Amino acid sequence: MKYFHRTGVAPDAVVQLATAYFGPRLAPTEEGARRRAFAGALGSVSVSVEAEGGHYTRVTVATDQPGESELDKLAKRFLGEVHVLADPAHALRGAY
Repeated sequence: MKYFHRTGVAPDAVVQLATAYFGPRLAPTEEGARRRAFAGALGSVSVSVEAEGGHYTRVTVATDQPGESELDKLAKRFLGEVHVLADPAHALRGAY
């Protein structure tokens, strides 16, 4: 599955959050300037960020698993964490 999110958070902050979020759960497999990839028993996930439209950042999260798998839920939760980083008053809800 592949998910996209547009945010006002700086690309470097999103990459740092990806490392902090996925790092304890999965082993790192790739580290680039604006890309991180992780893999483990659940599957593999990659996070890439790019500047978009001036002050926006486009976050792309891709997994090798079908929708609603455990890894897929972690990927969606990560995008929720990015939203909280942009808006600390946002209440993160969801069954993932």
